[in-house]
Amino acid sequence: MRLYSKRHLVAASCISAIVVASLFVAFILLHKSKEADLSQEQTLIKANTIELETNTPSLTVANDTNLYTQDEIQNISVYERCNEAVVNITTQIMGYDWFLEPVVTSSGSGSGSIIDKRGYVVTNVHVIENASTITISLSDGSSYEGSVVGQDVESDIAVLKFTPPADKELKTIAFGNSDSLKIGQKVIAIGNPFGLERTMTTGIISGLGRPIQESSSVIIRNMIQTDAAINPGNSGGPLLDSQGKMIGINTIIYSNSGSSSGVGFAVPVSTARRVVSDLLQYGKVNRGIMRLSLVQNSSRIANYAGYRISTGMIVSSVAQGSLAESGGIKGGTNAVRYGSTRNAQTIYLGGDIITGIDNIQISTLADYYSALEDKKPGDVVNVSVYRNGRTQTLRITLEAER
Repeated sequence: MRLYSKRHLVAASCISAIVVASLFVAFILLHKSKEADLSQEQTLIKANTIELETNTPSLTVANDTNLYTQDEIQNISVYERCNEAVVNITTQIMGYDWFLEPVVTSSGSGSGSIIDKRGYVVTNVHVIENASTITISLSDGSSYEGSVVGQDVESDIAVLKFTPPADKELKTIAFGNSDSLKIGQKVIAIGNPFGLERTMTTGIISGLGRPIQESSSVIIRNMIQTDAAINPGNSGGPLLDSQGKMIGINTIIYSNSGSSSGVGFAVPVSTARRVVSDLLQYGKVNRGIMRLSLVQNSSRIANYAGYRISTGMIVSSVAQGSLAESGGIKGGTNAVRYGSTRNAQTIYLGGDIITGIDNIQISTLADYYSALEDKKPGDVVNVSVYRNGRTQTLRITLEAER
């Protein structure tokens, strides 16, 4: 065994301390060298960065604490104020199977707007057409059975009613003003396209005063055209201005695919306000009418009767004692059988042919109804009639339907 003196142990300890200190200093120097290299690399990267010179101004932001633009703030505000007043309407149409058992034959969905805290909803007629059951779903997930207060095919507007709980305060959407709209004005649509509840889209007014034929017997005039995306399920939902007021009811899209193509149409709120008021009071629209029996003119009838025109509405007969009779409209006197053998009917030729009402050309029955859509009993209209080869104008006072 080898023995070590105290001097030997002290010397060994000193040598060990020197080695450890040397290693520590080497580690520090190596670390600083890497930091210097990294700093130099970053400096080179920064030096090689190209700074683009632009003159694009930043969009105005609402405040310093967020990045929303004024336009975005406006959109958000309208949505938060109105979305809870937009409802989802689902319908079921019942039929019978071979065993005469009731079955659901079809179903549909659309949108609507709560316009009164008592549970009144405005929507389109075609959303609830032929429905056996109507379900109205609110933003909180609750659903209620809906009933039809009244509907008006000529304007495609219907009013529904559901009964909310006594302690539930409903959000509503107020009617705005569609008479002062401008092309290019911003609009917002909220609805339930493809069942996606309370979807919001934005756009502009693309056109005003559009006459749109919705069916063979209905032309809706003065419709609002918009490029805001409107898809199946949006029907009946509100078209809003930038203040969150309803300026139209989304109704129709023009599309080859059935989806939005940037051409949608809404019934103006000026029409909706008048129609809704009548539906709430009377359950129907109280329009002024002329008590006439009309037949669609055609080239076949014109050739037979010797008329020089082949369009317009032939006055087959005029109700006795009616205001139309006292105003000078004449019915036909020559009775003929018209139609197929199975469905032939007797019409009377030789009377007046209505070709215009208040400067609106009347070619079809849809034109005739459309021209009288906004008229009330007691209104006086200028009726252009073709009589004995000449056109003349009569002033006719409209009366209530009996």
